[in-house]
Amino acid sequence: MAEIGKTVLDSGWLAARSTEVHLSGTQLTTTHSPSGLDKPWMEAAVPGTVLGTLVKNKVVPDPFYGLENEAIIDIADSGREYYTFWFFTDFQCKLSANQHLDLNFRGINYSADLYLNGNKKILPKGMFRRHSLDVTDILHPDGQNLLAVLVHPPDHPGTIPQEGGQGGDHEIGKDVATQYVEGWDWMAPIRDRNTGIWDEVSISITGPVKIIDPHLVSTFFDGYKRVYLHTSTELENKSSSVVECDLNIQVTSELEGGVCIVEHLQTQHLSIPSGKRVRHTFPQLFFYKPNLWWPNGMGKQALYNVTITVDVKGHGESDSWSHMYGFRKIESYIDSATGGRLFKVNGQPIFIRGGNWILSDGLLRLSKKRYKTDIKFHADMNFNMIRCWGGGLAERPEFYHYCDIYGLLVWQEFWITGDVDGRGVPVSNPNGPLDHDLFMLCARDTVKLLRNHPSLALWVGGNEQVPPPDINNALKDELKLHPHFESLHNTGKSVQELSASAEDPSNYLDGTRIYIQGSMWDGFANGKGDFTDGPYEIQYPESFFKDDFYKYGFNPEVGSVGVPVAATIKATMPPEGWKIPLFKKLPDGYVEEVPNPIWEYHKYIPYSKPGKVHNQILLYGTPTDLNDFCLKAQLVNYIQYRALLEGWTSRMWSKYTGVLIWKTQNPWTGLRGQFYDHLHDQTAGFYGCRSAAEPVHVQLNLATYFIEVVNTLSDQLSDVAIEASVWDLEGTCPYYVVHEKLSVPSKKTVPILEMKYPKSKNPKPVYFLLLKLYKMSDYGVISRNFYWLHLPGGDYKLLEPYRKKRVPLKIRSTTFIKGSTYEMEMHVENKSKKPDSKSLTYKNNFVTRIGDGDFDMASVEPVNSAAEEKQEASLFQRIYRRFSGETDDLQVSEINGSDEGVAFFLYFSVHASKPGHKEGEDTRILPVHYSDNYFSLVPGEVMPIKISFEVPPGVTPRIRLHGWNYHSGHKVY
Repeated sequence: MAEIGKTVLDSGWLAARSTEVHLSGTQLTTTHSPSGLDKPWMEAAVPGTVLGTLVKNKVVPDPFYGLENEAIIDIADSGREYYTFWFFTDFQCKLSANQHLDLNFRGINYSADLYLNGNKKILPKGMFRRHSLDVTDILHPDGQNLLAVLVHPPDHPGTIPQEGGQGGDHEIGKDVATQYVEGWDWMAPIRDRNTGIWDEVSISITGPVKIIDPHLVSTFFDGYKRVYLHTSTELENKSSSVVECDLNIQVTSELEGGVCIVEHLQTQHLSIPSGKRVRHTFPQLFFYKPNLWWPNGMGKQALYNVTITVDVKGHGESDSWSHMYGFRKIESYIDSATGGRLFKVNGQPIFIRGGNWILSDGLLRLSKKRYKTDIKFHADMNFNMIRCWGGGLAERPEFYHYCDIYGLLVWQEFWITGDVDGRGVPVSNPNGPLDHDLFMLCARDTVKLLRNHPSLALWVGGNEQVPPPDINNALKDELKLHPHFESLHNTGKSVQELSASAEDPSNYLDGTRIYIQGSMWDGFANGKGDFTDGPYEIQYPESFFKDDFYKYGFNPEVGSVGVPVAATIKATMPPEGWKIPLFKKLPDGYVEEVPNPIWEYHKYIPYSKPGKVHNQILLYGTPTDLNDFCLKAQLVNYIQYRALLEGWTSRMWSKYTGVLIWKTQNPWTGLRGQFYDHLHDQTAGFYGCRSAAEPVHVQLNLATYFIEVVNTLSDQLSDVAIEASVWDLEGTCPYYVVHEKLSVPSKKTVPILEMKYPKSKNPKPVYFLLLKLYKMSDYGVISRNFYWLHLPGGDYKLLEPYRKKRVPLKIRSTTFIKGSTYEMEMHVENKSKKPDSKSLTYKNNFVTRIGDGDFDMASVEPVNSAAEEKQEASLFQRIYRRFSGETDDLQVSEINGSDEGVAFFLYFSVHASKPGHKEGEDTRILPVHYSDNYFSLVPGEVMPIKISFEVPPGVTPRIRLHGWNYHSGHKVY
């Protein structure tokens, strides 16, 4: 008997252009199957796209490198046939009596003809629909099965106008597919429009009865003490006779150490007529005080494993299904104080600070590993929401899985955008896709695919547009709330009990999440659909704090700059792309940046806005080369995005309920609106956000010069203090103040004291400000925030000669290895003079908070890193050190210098050391997770930094420390 369950078919695929294959699908899957990589066949990317396959095989250049995308023929010029491809694989499967096999495609773009062992099936149109075919009767008797899939591109791939534009000529909007593929103001066109088997392919073996799309819903009573789990599922009897079966549901939780506890186990008996599909609703399961799932920054992400199995009499186990599930209640309504949409999770208001997301990769090279990095990066920035923009994907279960784990709420839009669906230039078709029934079929299927994820917070009809009236009304109707959840979303008031007559909430398509018709309606932007999101350009940092910066309570899109580090530019562009912009002075004194053609193609957004904002890079002096430009850009990135979030948070609940930055990343090698680049290296803006979005945060209001404390937690802060110190470029501290015995109410931003510097006599033109919020009981630092500031009307040009200062540093590192994963603890100390005798927080002993447990030092193995030539310690010695606290496994390095002062803008990078390294090769190991980066240290201060990364086989990692005063980078490990 074949084993019950799912097998993913993600390797061993071949692909070939249809016009180069002179055989039918029947021949390919019977008598003339491809025997290998003989032309025209090549190794296929499945899941993936035709263009992804061509890039993988180097048939076309990398479209994300330089101007290479221009060398690839567009489907508008080649015709659809050019990107119509065969995909071929085989699989082994031999069934026993009463077993069935389904062949599953989680996503095809756009339609396909499928052949299995000479038998033809049709996979109908629609990018966001699942296909599941019972192929039991056409499996080969010997178990060797041949599968060929002829994939057709979207029906309306459109053309790309000379001037580009948002969604090209908008023709792609006639299909139910991703719309960004015709290009946008942040993205070049995708030449094949993402044709391919773009999502998971699998085979699943069941007995006579199959489990289909279970739905899990929880209801809460008595202040979250009493919780009920409601579950329903469809069951299909594939056999030719009535079956008697036992349906089981089990809920388990995992304790530390991998021990599982069974919280519930329930069995029900039922009979299912032959060939019928029935819906079964379980009796509700009762939980007393379960662990709740919380968003990032509010608590832990408790997840339970729910497993459903069906056992058929005379057969045994027929099918099983499992899902990680979190108990949480999301409420949402328009806040009367701000007019913005207010979200509550488990009864607690959550101030939304997050970002807009397009997708992980423009060629749909999606993977669990990449998704994990993407989502963890968002959690590392202390974000709590991701908006999946309507011109991109209905995101995949793997994306949602990591949002569940890391606590990111998700706003999921359907496939409508203003530019393509009625509001573009030229004005596009306002009636959406041609096939409205297909749109709704895809929408229903998407809801069923994603609805059990606790991170999924709301459905939205479209980006800057509502769907056509019939689709909008259908979505409103089919996504209507169950009565138990209705009043929560309309008034914020909870109902106490489910009435006995109410339908079980798990029988709704969703029933628990609100549906909003568009991204600028009903509590977002001005709530009426007018273009009141944005702006999308560089700002003066203090502008974000001003009352007239943004009028409305919740801004779904506000964006700015995003140049990556120089190493990324060099890795993704030829040398002609390394030329920095020309700075063209205009008659009114403003500066216009003129980028090179490659930067322009990669959608570079400048660091000045003539007539509005003076160039923010030139504040530091004219850049000399790419390295200098990118480093100065990082200084601006940090200030810009920290100020954006601090400005919004300064008016938390008094004016704003949330903000989403446009955008957090690029699905290609773009040069705007990103906190990490397509290679997964972070910009300094990443760490500006990480600082500003802390759950508890001390900040300087750049408009009022008041020091403020932000407390987003549900508990009051008591017995805390603020330390503020000003440092000049000579390394002296002309201003120092401590404000003690503070209390900060929960969910409040409170101004504490006004900065007297630089209003005092003889302020320095450029100075540093270090703020710390700490516990008075043990001097544990809750929040640390470092600013570099200039006097009004001034600039940062004095920082240029400051580069020559040699401030001594001492770096202690401890390394732990588990498999290919390195976990490192770095302690960086500014040795230029002893800590100020007044400061009791110089060691930066940070208070651990929920969510900071990503670096599990106890579970990994320490290694001796003191010197490479030193023999490895014996097992006994290493065990002794681990438990005795001996620090022989410490590595210490020093950077010499004789100057006193701030060690400014320090950042680590991790590199591969391997034989055969070529000159100019990008040696970075990516991704790397840093607990902080782009940090500065005042004299005597010590900063602990945690670093985590995976090392490719055969590679020795090297860690370098760079900084404003440390140009070439120093090897510290």
